[in-house]
Amino acid sequence: MTTTAPAPGRLRPADLARTASVGLRTRRMRAALSALGIAIGVAAMVAVMGLSASSQAGLLAEIDKLGTNLLTVTPGRVLGGGEAKLPLDAPAMIARVGPVESVQSTGKTKANAFRNPYIPSINTNSITVNAASLELPAALRTTVAKGKYLNAATEKQPVAVLGAAAASRLGIAEVHTGMRIWVGGQWFYVAGILNQATLTPEIDSSVLVGYPAAQKYLDFDGHPSTVYVRSETDQVTNVQKVLAATANPENADEVSVSQPSAALEARAATQSALNGLFLGLGAVALLVGGIGVANTMVISVLERRSEIGLRRALGATKGNIRLQFLSEAILLAALGGVVGVALGVIATTVYAQVKDWATVVPPLAWGGGLLAAIAIGAIAGLLPALRAARMQPTEALRTT
Repeated sequence: MTTTAPAPGRLRPADLARTASVGLRTRRMRAALSALGIAIGVAAMVAVMGLSASSQAGLLAEIDKLGTNLLTVTPGRVLGGGEAKLPLDAPAMIARVGPVESVQSTGKTKANAFRNPYIPSINTNSITVNAASLELPAALRTTVAKGKYLNAATEKQPVAVLGAAAASRLGIAEVHTGMRIWVGGQWFYVAGILNQATLTPEIDSSVLVGYPAAQKYLDFDGHPSTVYVRSETDQVTNVQKVLAATANPENADEVSVSQPSAALEARAATQSALNGLFLGLGAVALLVGGIGVANTMVISVLERRSEIGLRRALGATKGNIRLQFLSEAILLAALGGVVGVALGVIATTVYAQVKDWATVVPPLAWGGGLLAAIAIGAIAGLLPALRAARMQPTEALRTT
């Protein structure tokens, strides 16, 4: 059996890999420290892109669970620039639209809510007091976390239900018998606390009371400020087109109609400024890692002049020497890239599990990070490789 020798001046891939790894195996600590900068840069880039994609996937999954068929109707502006009002019977008129499944509403009052009457009136904590209809949580697809929601009896009494953020700002975590808050200059009993309403965050910072109670105790005029409409999913666009004219037939241009899920989907598709910042920091770390690789290779060439001279004397060409050191730099950077990808994936997985998101690491994240590391290694190793190849055998051997 005969074997075919490689052409003069050429190395087999296996031989090239073995010779390229010599410097890394004999100088392990230096190689590890040089690869660390590359690993940190790649890990930062993979983690930022992975967390962004996982967050987006989690938000879209939440939107799918809550439904995309929720529409909101709010008053716009009158011709003179003031705020318009929705008619008193706007919810009832909207409910007559065929594809509409449910209609609930809230009405903003001028009252403020405080934990007790001794808190200065300017410390509102951005809490609003709204009249609310009885089936509001079901329409918004949220639930009661503590206590109970309003019913036909309590909607007429000074009884309130707190949104998730409002309860937190008021320092209320549990509901017990006799608990009260100071609303509009009088005591209101707390009946319950709602869970977070993802599609309608304005509910989270609200104190909700019944329409009759708001009119009796808080001088509320009865006009709804927001009407929440659930329609058949395949008819959302058609319903959206007629809502303004249905809510206020005389002044349809004074009505605004929006789809909360559309705003969340837009947010999910938008990269935040912080993502760009962290990607920039990752790029800086990669650059620093590349400088470390270049520095390591330059020192390696100086320390291994005798090896270079001996290999040249034994028949290695300039191309062989150049390829050996260039491959060594690429291998060093690639090792850092692999470690960085692994660290980035681990960080993404752990954080996504904590947030209860699906773990998503885009191919662009790990593939781009690895290719960037290899490219930086090639650039960083090019000059030392050329320098090693230019060494004359006699000059290199003279240092042995």
